[in-house]
Amino acid sequence: MTTSRFGFKVGEKLVYPNHGVTVVEQIGESPIMEPGDTFYHLRMIGNNSRLMVPIRNTDRVGLRRLYQQKEIRSLFSLLEERVQKSHTDWKGRYRENLERMKTGRLEDVAAVLKNLNEVSKKKSLSFREKKMYDRAKYLIVSEVAIVKGIPEPEAEKLIARSLEKSLGH
Repeated sequence: MTTSRFGFKVGEKLVYPNHGVTVVEQIGESPIMEPGDTFYHLRMIGNNSRLMVPIRNTDRVGLRRLYQQKEIRSLFSLLEERVQKSHTDWKGRYRENLERMKTGRLEDVAAVLKNLNEVSKKKSLSFREKKMYDRAKYLIVSEVAIVKGIPEPEAEKLIARSLEKSLGH
C-alpha cells in the first residue's frame, strides 16, 4: 500500500469537509496537471464522483480520517445536549452555521444540525437553511453509518432520537 507523508493510504476512507466520505483510490501525479505535484485521487462514496486533492493542500482543505467509535459516542452525547441559543435573525444564523460547516469537524456539523433542527420546530427554514440542514444531516449520517458499520437509515434513526432528546422531549 502506498502511504503519503500524511499517512493516508490507498483504500483508506477519509472525510472531505462539507462533501462527505471519500476513499483514496490512488496517490500520484495528475494526468492533467503539471508534473511534480502529488495528489490524492479520491472517490466520493455517496455519488462515486472523483476528485483530486494536492497533498500539499491536505490541511487547507481539511481532509481528515473518519472519527473513531469513541468520538462517535461523544458526538451522540453532544447531539443530546440542550440546544444553545443562537442568532434570531436568519442571516446571522446562516453565516455562523456556514462557518461551522466549513471546518469539517463533526462536532461543528452536529451543532449546525441541532441548531437548524430546533429552529425548524418553531418555524419553517429558509430554502438555504433547509439545504444546509440536509447537508449537515447527510454528512453525519454517512460517517456514523460507516464507522458503526450500520445501514444509513439505521444511523439516521439514532441521530433523530438524539436530536429529540436535545429538544427536551
